[in-house]
Amino acid sequence: MNHTHAPPPDNGLDLIYRDESIIVVNKPAGLLSVPGRGANKMDSLTTRIQKEFPDALSVHRLDMSTSGLIVLARGKEMHRRISAMFRERRVEKRYIAMVAGQMAATGEVDLPIGSDWENRPRQKVDFVIGKPSLTQYRLLAHDTETDASSVELKPVTGRTHQLRVHMAAIGHPIAGDALYGGSTSGRLMLHACSLVFAHPLSGKMLTTVCEPPF
Repeated sequence: MNHTHAPPPDNGLDLIYRDESIIVVNKPAGLLSVPGRGANKMDSLTTRIQKEFPDALSVHRLDMSTSGLIVLARGKEMHRRISAMFRERRVEKRYIAMVAGQMAATGEVDLPIGSDWENRPRQKVDFVIGKPSLTQYRLLAHDTETDASSVELKPVTGRTHQLRVHMAAIGHPIAGDALYGGSTSGRLMLHACSLVFAHPLSGKMLTTVCEPPF
């Protein structure tokens, strides 16, 4: 299963942007964003970054199997400011994914998500106690030979496994996502490709981009 912890080798940080306030880094697939429970899950993006930048603090996360952009704050004050941005949805996040089948040109998925307690760590669409969850999508390309679509995904909300659950719920599971009905071979084909937000110190808009490795 793609949630088994098998961290990639530490070949150095792929820094996209850094200054005295923030660090934006490209997380490789298969690496935890923060340490997990147990001695065998201490290796993570945050612990690797803190070896070089001891003041770096985690603000948000990506699923272990997802690659792409993560921003870390440098120091407690920057952490407070950036955390507020994420909490108030002032950070625009975009992802690229490969999904099964042919998607519509554009659309959105508005389905509530909650924990699937009997099948943790799975999440599920839950109309009773699920939290409102909204994903917008745009078709980039469709491969008729493999019947797979490349799509841009924009999570308006930020629920656990949101993009994975929403794509599976509409019949287009993300490739490599064995947890939600995607193909079982290869990595999870989901990559955080863009973060746009106001710099926490200067207030100027900052756009960081990292193309997917697939």
